[in-house]
Amino acid sequence: MEYTLSSLHPQRRAFVTGAASGLGKALCSELAKDGWTLGIADIKAEALALAAVEFEKLGAKTLRFQLDVGDREQYRQVAQDFLNAAGGIDLLFNNAGVGDGGMFEEYSLDNWEWMVRVNQLSVVYGCHYFIPAFKNQRSGHILNTASLAAISCAPTMGAYNMTKAAVVAISETLYGELMDYNIRVSCIQPSYFRTNIAESVRGGEQVKKTTKFFIERSGIEARDVAVEILQRAGKGEFYIILPQVARKAWIWKRLAPTRFRKMVKEGFEAAARKVR
Repeated sequence: MEYTLSSLHPQRRAFVTGAASGLGKALCSELAKDGWTLGIADIKAEALALAAVEFEKLGAKTLRFQLDVGDREQYRQVAQDFLNAAGGIDLLFNNAGVGDGGMFEEYSLDNWEWMVRVNQLSVVYGCHYFIPAFKNQRSGHILNTASLAAISCAPTMGAYNMTKAAVVAISETLYGELMDYNIRVSCIQPSYFRTNIAESVRGGEQVKKTTKFFIERSGIEARDVAVEILQRAGKGEFYIILPQVARKAWIWKRLAPTRFRKMVKEGFEAAARKVR
């Protein structure tokens, strides 16, 4: 199966952060089958090297970059190196992120700043450094990974909720700014699916257990999410909210916002009790 995105962008050049695992890896694997040149970036060099071998076996050409997405200067250099090597960019996946939680006043300010750097500023950096190339080409597609958390805003997840809501706001802003340049924007808002995001947790054992509970209960694999994202992005969809339970939450919040807040609180607390 060839993705519509591959037909729309025949030079097939994509830059993906968080490419060594989870959703980033799944997206790269799917694009590799269509013969894309993949700029793969991740903070974990060994995992990135192993992923590159997998992508190349599937048909990709890989350009590998060890990158801390929260490091502004490092991101600037990597973006320039990718553009020089690939000759441009067609898809930008601002995908790298971390998950964590804790009561608002108990979650350390160091952790708040870490979360903002990785989940929020990394999206700012990626867009800032690549948009000039997109505009010069007058083509391309930016895909920013937010989360259902931007909709649900569950208790004890303040920092994560905030950063993912910011990704939605950034995406909505860019949608209007870039449409006249023939540059598409999509905002990805998935609920829990099977990834290793619990490994990044700093907020304590209870937070890790709760995160793993939601991930394991989801029954959704990263590949399933990646396939749906690529299919819907090929249709030009802006809000890629998935799966159906996430779309229902989005509707509930707009139709009955106060009731929705109570539903989220009750659901989250019930789940937390199960893993204590």
